[in-house]
Amino acid sequence: MQATSIAEEKERLITLLVNFLQEIGLTIRFAAEEEPGFLPGIHIRNGGLSIDPERILYPGDILHEAGHLATLPHSIRCELDGKLPDTDTHRSAELMTLAWSYAAALHLKIPASVVFHEHGYKGGSQNLIDNFEQGRVIGLPMLQYYEMAYDEQNAKRLGVRPFPYMVSWICLK
Repeated sequence: MQATSIAEEKERLITLLVNFLQEIGLTIRFAAEEEPGFLPGIHIRNGGLSIDPERILYPGDILHEAGHLATLPHSIRCELDGKLPDTDTHRSAELMTLAWSYAAALHLKIPASVVFHEHGYKGGSQNLIDNFEQGRVIGLPMLQYYEMAYDEQNAKRLGVRPFPYMVSWICLK
């Protein structure tokens, strides 16, 4: 007999992720969502996330979607409802989101494969994990621009720990 069932593990992960996201200042609500979202069970509502735990297929998707919100400037984030903006800021935010999600997984002490699961990322999830583990951090230049995390050289200059440590989990610009 398994120590925990798949359903219990899913619930544990959702609770862990939601608690973290609320701690860093993102608005999270639980609601049944009838319409399909970009990812099952997760919708952007009023600058935060609306989560339908019954429809979520992969709990790590919560971190990825939250990363999109966290890496956008507040002035853009607070206006979002329904979907992400189609702007240059958002396109670079996709790369920041990958780095942010990886750092969040490490911070929460969950395997990177929870976020970068085999059913996402167009078959490139293991490649993303390998790159991060080998220090090839896509998205870090933009995290630096927004003063959220730093590479080794800039972290040393600023007297902070380098990525995957996050100076700020939310874009404050």
